[in-house]
Amino acid sequence: MQEELGFTHNSQEYRAISPFKELGAYEALWLEHNFSFKKAAELFSTVANFLPSACVHNDARAYEYAHKVFDIIKSKGIKRFGVRVYGTWEYPQKLRDARYPIQFLYFRGNWDLIESPTIAVVGTRSPSVAGIKRTQQLVTKLVDDGYTIVSGLAKGVDTVAHKTAIEHKGRTIAVIGTPISEYYPKENIELQNYIGENFLLISQIPVCRYLSQHPGQNRLFFPERNKTMSAISEGTIIVEAGETSGTLVQAKAALEQGRKLFILNSCFENSNLTWPHKYQKLGAIRVNTYDDIRQHLNAKS
Repeated sequence: MQEELGFTHNSQEYRAISPFKELGAYEALWLEHNFSFKKAAELFSTVANFLPSACVHNDARAYEYAHKVFDIIKSKGIKRFGVRVYGTWEYPQKLRDARYPIQFLYFRGNWDLIESPTIAVVGTRSPSVAGIKRTQQLVTKLVDDGYTIVSGLAKGVDTVAHKTAIEHKGRTIAVIGTPISEYYPKENIELQNYIGENFLLISQIPVCRYLSQHPGQNRLFFPERNKTMSAISEGTIIVEAGETSGTLVQAKAALEQGRKLFILNSCFENSNLTWPHKYQKLGAIRVNTYDDIRQHLNAKS
């Protein structure tokens, strides 16, 4: 966090910005009433250099919150983390495909993985035995084909996807619905830290806002991270999901962002589900085997 970030505008200007200051400004903005990712995207689109500090005119306040966040993260035993800000050369431009693109994010680990070939594998927190097996088989083949596995570190399919990638000596990226200083679910503390130390852990969640509000309000952050998961991935594979699953937020986002959305045939065979047919009509791809997925991934859009 001590390094300066290169800021580019109109592909010409290059000057250094302070990630420390931008972190504090981002956190300060999120403590305003009813601030959201939608409001953030709309706000930053109206300022000349689209940086958080351009929207917070009290530098002392920004630095105050930056120090507070550092203390919180350090208290959790996290020694190294970084940030990415829209407008800097290391910010992933594929995030701009989201309806309300995030301007700022925290990360731990190997940032270079963001530019590797990535596929999101997601699904229910309570998968069937068959769903677990399908996830393991899919991830193994994706890893063999050189893909980095993206998922959300939730119970169920997400956890199986991350662990299978690691066990088969592949790469994985976790996009979490909490700040990088927090853990959910608690049973994945070791897995989250392992990914943060050896692969890549990403969070767009403001630390101070998260810790200052009721846990029920923080639940709204989880579907937002699904949109980011989709944006950084070439495609999303849904293994299993119920009618009200948060996974369907990612399904909608994938189609809106121009990403490929794959739905396993087993979802269509479940007579209790209506969403697979709905999303197929909207452009999702029904797949029976991994070869079907590979064929579509290799095909030009």
